[in-house]
Amino acid sequence: MERPLWFRWLRVYAIGFGIIGAGVLLFKYTTPTDEELIAALSPELRQQYERERNLRQAEQQELMRIVKKTSTSETPVWNTGPIKSPWERKSLSAESKEQFQQVKAEQVQREELERIRQELENIRQQSTSKTQEIANKKGWWPW
Repeated sequence: MERPLWFRWLRVYAIGFGIIGAGVLLFKYTTPTDEELIAALSPELRQQYERERNLRQAEQQELMRIVKKTSTSETPVWNTGPIKSPWERKSLSAESKEQFQQVKAEQVQREELERIRQELENIRQQSTSKTQEIANKKGWWPW
């Protein structure tokens, strides 16, 4: 015998609520708090975290200052001001291309300098060995 439609829907909602409730409870009781996470760090990492906390707070305050300044201005929301927007691809890609080319040029220049240094070192060694040969062949007396 088939059950009524409302009973089937009640069962669907009850099972859905059970799954969601179980997920929420698992998340709540298995995720460590910030204090527990910091306490679990090694002493070196904990010291580094404490040192950099002021920097992160200053960063956050600066961001909030920029957000407040932007919210009071008449410019559109998508105009990010001093913060670089991730959607402004043209400026980012141009800067990254320029930076990549600069790094590549520096690398080529370093390789060229290293090659020249090697050549100079070889010439010095050859010159030193030939000078030693000449000095050993010649003496005080011409005979």
